Amino acid sequence: TYTILKAQTKGPLQPDYTWIGAGFIPTIKVSFGSGTIDLISILIAVIASILIILAEMKNIKTKIKYGFATNPTWQVFIKLAVIIGIVWFFFYKIATYNGIPYVLVLMGILVGVYHFVTSKTVAGRQIYALGGNAKAARLSGIDTRKVFFWVYTNMGILAAVAGVVLSARNASATPKAGDGFELDAIGSCYIGGAAAAGGVGTIMGAVVGAFIMGILNNGMSMIGWSTDIQKVVKGIVLLGAVTLDVLSKRKKA
Repeated sequence: TYTILKAQTKGPLQPDYTWIGAGFIPTIKVSFGSGTIDLISILIAVIASILIILAEMKNIKTKIKYGFATNPTWQVFIKLAVIIGIVWFFFYKIATYNGIPYVLVLMGILVGVYHFVTSKTVAGRQIYALGGNAKAARLSGIDTRKVFFWVYTNMGILAAVAGVVLSARNASATPKAGDGFELDAIGSCYIGGAAAAGGVGTIMGAVVGAFIMGILNNGMSMIGWSTDIQKVVKGIVLLGAVTLDVLSKRKKA
């Protein structure tokens, strides 16, 4: 691609394409304080809060059903209060701005689909088994070559989605637009709890890791650190996350 395009940047792209990365869903604005607030964003925050509470209640019931230990009520309350507080802070900020961007909707759909696949389907369990111990997975009857094929095919699809969103957000396309993003992606996964040896990690953990990495990037840019220093810091964070994972696994062994 770099050779065919001769390293050129193609753009500007059409508005009916750029809305994917820079557009917002329709809003219902009402007066609030000295400005306005979007009721759609507030409604989604309410729904998200209810779903979080129901998910936690279901988790507690499942643990009680199978005789597992449950956390004290006060710990559950604090956990829910912190999570819901973050959700409301986030949606309040976008409600007082331009509402919910299409990118957030797309991310929500992807997170929901992949969370379901990895936690509720046979295919998801096979991926975890392959990551944990490929030889054991193969001996247990899993077609590891097929799992490998579909995992990499899926990765290509997600890379294409990321390329579409990035080019739409920038209103232009260049072959080297995503250079260096792999460090952020890998770092997000490890910060979110993925194991260096494989077989461990969750979709929500990766999302949390991505938010942390995003905050780190924005913070370093705001204080004026050069790009080379930013790469050093992110590399140290990634190295630290992998080191902690390896050391924790060694202690358990």
